[in-house]
Amino acid sequence: MKCPQCSHSDTRVIDSRELEDGSMTRRRRECTGCSSRFTTYERHEVAGLVVVKKDGRREAYSRDKLARGVKKAVEKRLLSNDSVEALITSIEHHIHEIGKSEVKSTTIGEEVLHALRTLDPVAYIRFASVYLGFETLEAMKAEVDDLLSSDEPGEYVPAVSNGHVTDNTPVDGFC
Repeated sequence: MKCPQCSHSDTRVIDSRELEDGSMTRRRRECTGCSSRFTTYERHEVAGLVVVKKDGRREAYSRDKLARGVKKAVEKRLLSNDSVEALITSIEHHIHEIGKSEVKSTTIGEEVLHALRTLDPVAYIRFASVYLGFETLEAMKAEVDDLLSSDEPGEYVPAVSNGHVTDNTPVDGFC
């Protein structure tokens, strides 16, 4: 593993933790060259999943593409990187639970919407505005009103409040 600071190829693991259901491992590493510390995540890669786009095109499933969309929605929200990674892993787990070699892009979008709705309502509205393609303020207001009047209990608990960690989640940085 190369150091992101100095590109030295020798690093040592100083802490390892299994996340969630054991499908991902978080490792804190230290560079033996410059002594900087950084975090890596290891997960099982599932090959062969194909995403069927709305226009019928097919492309290989990409966790990175899913992560980019989620991270864009939670950008500048006070969520720990660990909680965002856990959300992405959970979405990915649900997608793979379907048990098919092909999954519609709309299925993935609906999973993201559901997960963000319970994690952070503002991130949900950000993602929904692009995914659902709100064309008017009235359409967006209707979605916000639906979210505010929903009986669904939000599970969003910020990892940091006023600069203090509130859920004992290690915070390496924010999205």
